[in-house]
Parts: sequence; C-alpha cells; structure tokens
Amino acid sequence: MSKQQTPFNTIVDTISTKSVMKQKVFENTRVVFSDLQEVIKQTIEELKKSLPEAEKNNIPIDYKITHNHEIRVTIAGDVIVFLMHTNVFQFDTSHSMWKSSYVQEDDMRSYCGIIYVYNFLKDSFKYERQRDLGYLIGRIFVNKDNHYFVEGKRQMGFLYNDFQNAVIDKKELRKILESVLMYALGFDLFIPAYDTMKQVSVYEMMEISKNSPMPTAKRLGYQFSADNAQPEAKKRR
Repeated sequence: MSKQQTPFNTIVDTISTKSVMKQKVFENTRVVFSDLQEVIKQTIEELKKSLPEAEKNNIPIDYKITHNHEIRVTIAGDVIVFLMHTNVFQFDTSHSMWKSSYVQEDDMRSYCGIIYVYNFLKDSFKYERQRDLGYLIGRIFVNKDNHYFVEGKRQMGFLYNDFQNAVIDKKELRKILESVLMYALGFDLFIPAYDTMKQVSVYEMMEISKNSPMPTAKRLGYQFSADNAQPEAKKRR
C-alpha cells in the first residue's frame, strides 16, 4: 500500500532529497575552494622561484586568504579575487546545459556551487580607491558529482565546458588558474574614452584633491561585453 502524499510527507521527501543534495553540492564546492587555495600557494611559490633574481623585488607576486571564502592573488599590476558563493544555484531552463543527456537523466545534476573570479587593478586596493571597478572574468561551477565547467572570457569559456565528463581536482584547478593568470596579464589597462572623462564635478575634483583619484578600471568608458555569455543561474539555497 503506497504512502499517501500529504504536504507533510512532501516536506520530508524534499528535505531527504533536494536539501541533502544541496548540502552535498555546498560541501563539494567548499572542498574545491580549499584545494584551490593549495594550488594557488604552490603556483605562486613556483612563479617566485622562476623569476630572475633582479626582478623578484620589483614585481609583486603573492596571495592572501582574506577569509574562508575569498582568496586574493597579486601578480604584477593585477589582483585576482576568487570568491566562493555560500549558496547553491540551479540554471535557468534556457541554459545550454539542459541540452546535455547528463542533466536530462538527473536534473539534480543541474544544481551547482559557484566560485567567482574577478580581476582588479592592484593600485585599487593599494590606494583604497573604493570606486574602482573589477571585472568578472570567470565562474567555476561544481555539482553534486564533482563535475564542473567554467563560464569565462576567451579560452576559459571553451576549454572547460565538458560538464558531462569533467571531474574537478587539483590538476584541473591548476589548468584553470593558469588560464586565469594568462587572461589577466593580457587584459591591459586602456585609456578611458574621451567622452567619459571630459566633465568633472566640483565634488569629484575635491575628492581628487583629497588623494582619492577618479574611478579607474581596465576598461573604464568602454563596454566590457561577456565572451560566450550564458544566462544567469538561479539561486536555489
């Protein structure tokens, strides 16, 4: 005799299936982020050893764990921030991942934790220029099976998109980190478009006089469109 499906039973079933799955996704993402910290530490140490002796003191290369969910990597004139979101998300039905048989066979595989990757200018933090902008250059998604893919700029958007087969580990994280560093180092500071800078308010000029310069970013005044942009994931936790 089958159990009658009451609202209470539905709540119990949801807790025992979806809620447990979301906790698994969160734990997987937390472990991946911890592994990423180790990969970053090792990579930074290798980079420092590889630099010529004369350049080691002139080119900053370092990392800092600011809290449990954020890592800042300083390399030359850039700061790359890795930020783990503490929630679990499911993708909108218009996302291309739903075309995969991997997700169609089990829609629980579509729930992911996210690690964001932002690129800032080092001087923005050094001089505490709070109005400066950083750019999202990548998002790492991890599901309950430890499968992953990356949405990102240039090569990051197509090198790491085999969600059905790709399992994340330290070796994969090293590849992703190197792609991130290559992108950030090749993403240069552009002179702002003239029309965005031709006017300045009295307040802004007074702020400049107080050693708080105008907002600065690598593409200030230019449209920074997403390469291979995908629809947003929906928050589910």
